[in-house]
Amino acid sequence: MKKVRLILYDIWEVLCAEVRRVFKDSTVLLIFFIAPLLYPLIFCYMYRTENVQDLPVAIVDEAVCDDSKRFIHKLDATPEINVEYKCCNMSEAEELLKDNKIHAIFYFPKDFSQRLASLRTAHIGVFADMSSFYYYKAALLGSNAVLLDEMHTIELERYGMEGITGEAARVQLQPISHEEITSFNPTGGYGSFFLPALLVLVIHQTLFLGICLLGGDARENRRSLLIIPARLRTSSVHRVTIGRALCYLLIYTPICVLSMWFIPRWFQLPQLGNLYDIILFLQPFLLAVIFFAMTIGNIFVRQKLTPMLCFAFFSLVLFFLTGMVWPQCSMPRIWLWFSYLFPSTPGVQGFIKVSSMGAAMSDVSHEYITLWIQAGVYFVTATFSLIFIKKYKIFNTH
Repeated sequence: MKKVRLILYDIWEVLCAEVRRVFKDSTVLLIFFIAPLLYPLIFCYMYRTENVQDLPVAIVDEAVCDDSKRFIHKLDATPEINVEYKCCNMSEAEELLKDNKIHAIFYFPKDFSQRLASLRTAHIGVFADMSSFYYYKAALLGSNAVLLDEMHTIELERYGMEGITGEAARVQLQPISHEEITSFNPTGGYGSFFLPALLVLVIHQTLFLGICLLGGDARENRRSLLIIPARLRTSSVHRVTIGRALCYLLIYTPICVLSMWFIPRWFQLPQLGNLYDIILFLQPFLLAVIFFAMTIGNIFVRQKLTPMLCFAFFSLVLFFLTGMVWPQCSMPRIWLWFSYLFPSTPGVQGFIKVSSMGAAMSDVSHEYITLWIQAGVYFVTATFSLIFIKKYKIFNTH
């Protein structure tokens, strides 16, 4: 019993010392308490409008026929597109595009009506302003909706020419009725798709950066790295790892609840998961990130500014490796295995399933177990790096 009390006392001592170190460093305070809340607020506010509506466009109609006029009228009726200009030629429309008065051009060639009349494929040119992905998406969605409706209209006209009308023509056109339902992202918005992954990466990167900054500061000032009490033997250094990890876990658990639960709900992002499952899933994720950061900080960080460079370089890399930008099934196997060195990969995948798709913990067992394995492996590496530091007396001890 006395040994257990001594172990708990050592862990408590390290925890308190680490809390003091965190609150004495203004840079770490900014990263731990401001950045994880400020980033979600900024991005949720920026992407609060899921889709662009009434995108100003110009029409270049060289066909000047009933078919093109009907198409243009339907374009203007879509929620995504607003026909503001009708130009005589492409040069005039391009000038409007350069002046940012419009964000897309729809071009109807002279042979548009003739090709339809001769049962050939007609072409429409769509030129979108790629300064924003939203402009391209709005132009594409609006034009595709009108295109599908026009195809049905043309097919019905052609069936009428063959003597097939009414219900018979509609059955020929669509023998099996169907309804399109977008699961988990009803608006098809970029924000609902992008933000859950971003929230996890913000937690991952700020926690990693803060821990590494503390390690870099200790090395620059030749202090005892990571608070290693002199009385602890080599076999007891794991108490230092546990004490420091508890400090960061206690700080970041409420921050995660605010940034990954309350802020998305405040901006009415789709959330089907419950708070209990999210907190339960985040525990191994936070521990894996903490031990991973401690390992990297103990071994590689020599100066306080070094983690800043890692933060800038790896943020985009980690986002690609999560499978949100490029599907993991299409990744080379070596990159797939490399992605699982980082807790962000299973963290993003699991959090999206729990939060956005309403998955139960049993549905994310693969990601959950992977995070616990990562936490265990990085706990061992973090502890052994401390043993190495203590054994070779790289820093003075208390």
